[in-house]
Amino acid sequence: MKDNSKTAYRRIGASNHSESERETNDFYATEPKALELLLELEKFDDLVWEPACGKGHLSEVLIKNGYIVISTDLIDRGYGKGGIDFLQLEETTKFFGDIITNPPYSKAKEFVEKALNIICDGNRVAMFLKLTFLESKSRRELFENTPPEYIYVSSSRLQCAKNGDFESYSKGTGTAIAYGWFIWRKGFNGEPKVRWFN
Repeated sequence: MKDNSKTAYRRIGASNHSESERETNDFYATEPKALELLLELEKFDDLVWEPACGKGHLSEVLIKNGYIVISTDLIDRGYGKGGIDFLQLEETTKFFGDIITNPPYSKAKEFVEKALNIICDGNRVAMFLKLTFLESKSRRELFENTPPEYIYVSSSRLQCAKNGDFESYSKGTGTAIAYGWFIWRKGFNGEPKVRWFN
């Protein structure tokens, strides 16, 4: 039986193709384990902003680990404060803590740039992203101008569930997408260190 093109690309992990259409606002919740594992390796500022909080999957992990967390999202999903467009914040906005999120992938570069713009020197930005974020000419410029300090590659596959529906994934709907944590420290200008976790 022939695979259709979406199925074939999905099986080899070479595509963002999926069985269904992407969620309208790119809401793919992060498996909490992804952040739990990162917090075993990295300590962040006591104050953390999660600007794409969704249903609180990452925020709750941070709270359980003793962080003071500000949770916002463009869409009100019943958690945190909805109606906050992170990308439309005024240029003069400053945040005196770290930013940790899984941004809408279609706006990931803009989220990184905005986050680095509003934090203070020495503070950090941690983004849970597909490893394909390393590709493309436009992002190469981002990496050259503001390189991440660490890239933590997940050795085993972690899930990002459409609309936060992890139950469907637990019933066998896996993923062909490889993810990692990209961590920037404002003011860092060295070579990124690649490490593995999970």
